[in-house]
Amino acid sequence: MPFPIIASALGLAQFAPVIAKWLGGNQAEQMAEEVVEVARRVTGHEDPSQMVQLLRENSLLVAEFQKVMMEIDARLEVAFLEDRQSARLRDMAFIQSGHKNSRADIMVVSAAFGLVSCLGSLTLYADYMPGEATGIISTIAGIFGACLKDAYAFEFGSSRGSKEKDSTVAAMIERSFTG
Repeated sequence: MPFPIIASALGLAQFAPVIAKWLGGNQAEQMAEEVVEVARRVTGHEDPSQMVQLLRENSLLVAEFQKVMMEIDARLEVAFLEDRQSARLRDMAFIQSGHKNSRADIMVVSAAFGLVSCLGSLTLYADYMPGEATGIISTIAGIFGACLKDAYAFEFGSSRGSKEKDSTVAAMIERSFTG
């Protein structure tokens, strides 16, 4: 049953593109169910094809659907930022207590070693490998590179655009607690 609910949610993504980023990973089915449930409430219909049709025909329903999707997106962003913040606080507690976060160091060194190994293999053996092997090793190198990118973003903060987003979300959190 997971596929139809995810397919239905993807069909609704044309009205709120932010939905698409939620429909991968471990919680894809849960997020898809939430998206479809919102569409049910907004349109008053159970059938996904009728939901899509009604949204195509009624811009007020689209606006209401998009508003709820933006609220959900904000909630998810806040949860993500809180999770990252608690990990940073844990890291700071390690340092303040005089310990070293060896696990994090091992993870970063392993990702760097994996990336260098993949790139070295591609450089040295590209002429001897079939295209499929080159593609697989390139994909693995991309994964290791993404791990390093995440580690740098965690350690040093992220881009200016992300900082502006972080500030916006922080302001939203503050408003939700004060208002």
